[in-house]
Amino acid sequence: MSTVLSRLKSLVLGRALDPEDRGLFHKLALASFLAWVGLGSDPLSSSCYGPAEAFLALGQHKALALFVALATVVTVCVICASYSQIIELFPSGGGGYLVAGRLLSPAVGMVSGCALLIDYVLTITLSVASGADAIFSFLPAAWQPGRLACALAGVVVLTVLNLRGVKESVAVLVPIFLAFLVGHVFFILYGLGLHLDGLPQVFARAGADLGRTRAELGFWGLIVLVLRAYAMGAGTYTGLEAVSNGLPVLREPKVHTGKKTMFYMAVSLSFMVVGLILNFMLHDAALEPGKTLNAVFLGTVTRSWGAAGGIIVSFVLVSEAAILFVAAQAGFLDGPRVLSNMALDRWVPTRFAFLSDRLVTQNGILLMGGAALVLMELSGGSVELLLVLYSINVFVTFVLSQLGMVRHWWQARGREARWRKGLVLNGLGLVLTVFILATITSVKFFEGGWATLAVTGGLVFLCLGIRRHYDQVGVLVRRLDSLKQNAEAEMERLPALEQGENPAPAGPQTRTAVVLVSGFNGLGLHTLLAIHRRFPGEFENYVFACVGVVDAGVYRGPKEMEELKDRLSEDTGNYVRLMRRRGYQAEAVTAVATDVVQGLADLCQGAAERYPWSVFFAGQIVFPKESFWTRILHNQVVFAVQRRLHRLGLPFAVLPIAV
Repeated sequence: MSTVLSRLKSLVLGRALDPEDRGLFHKLALASFLAWVGLGSDPLSSSCYGPAEAFLALGQHKALALFVALATVVTVCVICASYSQIIELFPSGGGGYLVAGRLLSPAVGMVSGCALLIDYVLTITLSVASGADAIFSFLPAAWQPGRLACALAGVVVLTVLNLRGVKESVAVLVPIFLAFLVGHVFFILYGLGLHLDGLPQVFARAGADLGRTRAELGFWGLIVLVLRAYAMGAGTYTGLEAVSNGLPVLREPKVHTGKKTMFYMAVSLSFMVVGLILNFMLHDAALEPGKTLNAVFLGTVTRSWGAAGGIIVSFVLVSEAAILFVAAQAGFLDGPRVLSNMALDRWVPTRFAFLSDRLVTQNGILLMGGAALVLMELSGGSVELLLVLYSINVFVTFVLSQLGMVRHWWQARGREARWRKGLVLNGLGLVLTVFILATITSVKFFEGGWATLAVTGGLVFLCLGIRRHYDQVGVLVRRLDSLKQNAEAEMERLPALEQGENPAPAGPQTRTAVVLVSGFNGLGLHTLLAIHRRFPGEFENYVFACVGVVDAGVYRGPKEMEELKDRLSEDTGNYVRLMRRRGYQAEAVTAVATDVVQGLADLCQGAAERYPWSVFFAGQIVFPKESFWTRILHNQVVFAVQRRLHRLGLPFAVLPIAV
């Protein structure tokens, strides 16, 4: 049965990858174009609704959309430029969580991370729901009941694609991305070309409408109208932070690739925003029942094309639906990355930093996909409801990131030559993002935005509880480690065998203790002492088995992998030298793996084949009080390995180590 499941897993998710294959770092990393596809689809897809929302928010004063378009482009460029500085400052990955955590405080970083996690779940849900709406707008009305099922299936498909690996999931989406881009660039240029001579009139109308609106509403009324429209198009900016969050999956040199990707995103999004708004103005686009403003514009410019025009417009609108599915990819790429960083800092369970045999953060992907499925079901896939919940959280992260960078440049004044440029860029970004956050929160709060803030607040309190538990456990473990010297000294006082410090190699019949260790620490030494106390004189040979876990903190490049191997060699070598000084035969077996249970089981099987008279030992920390947190937040590696070895008929003893 297990063989069948393994084959099915390989068929669906792909074969296991070797984390020690140095070539994988290059093969799995995204070049700037693929990064633009995987990470830029989210902001680019916002052109399906962002410019239209801003345009319609102006009511009868449509000519003022020109100023909104220019303000939007400035904002996009400022945010992209400021995030390029973040990429330079954090070359190994500097998303909103890391930036706020390191430049402000760990707790503020955690708040930023929680806001990002909720935002990415909403990104997945909203994008897939919007795509399903677009698809079913072309289908018979009788098929509408299947819309929610289609959206749920879309989330499942994207989850499976991402479990296969980042590069594979992005490569599948390239044709969709290109179809959307080519189709929209063509129609934007074609629409502008039809009324190229009308552009001067657009500028003239904008100036005239500016004066007329000021006369009608007053100066502050004019400002409020334009700023409200500007803020209502805030969905346009979501996803711009994705590159700095996803920097670890980019190809070397990561900083150059990241900045190049940011440039692609800034240019393409600015072109879309200005191009669409100018076309809305030139063609007097007005919302029609059952159609998006983009669909109205496309229908207007192809009215003389006959049946062929309808087919081409349908193709472009289908590409819009598809790009919205692709936009969900940003949530799957960056959500698990944020989770893994928070797990490494103990704000969420550490298992979210583990990698699967496909070298992806499997638990994070499953959580993001599962949360999106639940939200999709609860909301019924309602785009209107999801839009209310959307875009607030991402601006929380924007504000905290910009604030952290402003603080950095202020502290670096006089030390770094470019501190003034950095301070101006990030200061401007801070002002813009604070204004947008305040506006959209006030506008959307009573429409349901409070729910997003409440869920984010609940997640913050949960993270505080998890971190508090890990801190308490850390105190206990450090207490155990503080006794390491005492344990080592006690080991040195044990009676030595007469074989000397260089005993003969152990043979197959040698009585052997295989000790599972996680490093040269208090737990390992106390486990070794417990063996000698409970089984004095029983074993002549010791094998120390240790697996280095390849998690999201390690699998960033060859340097980190080499450091892990060196640490394994040094830690296990300390045990071997300690036992040989006492005249015992000793050796170490090590491996690096994504699955520590499988890695240890393999090492133990190898030891059992060489030394049939082996008994396996591992220490297990016993907490003063067992609770829900100790069961959920700590892995059960020792017991999982014990079950595997018991099925093979190998003796395994778990030694309790009280702290």
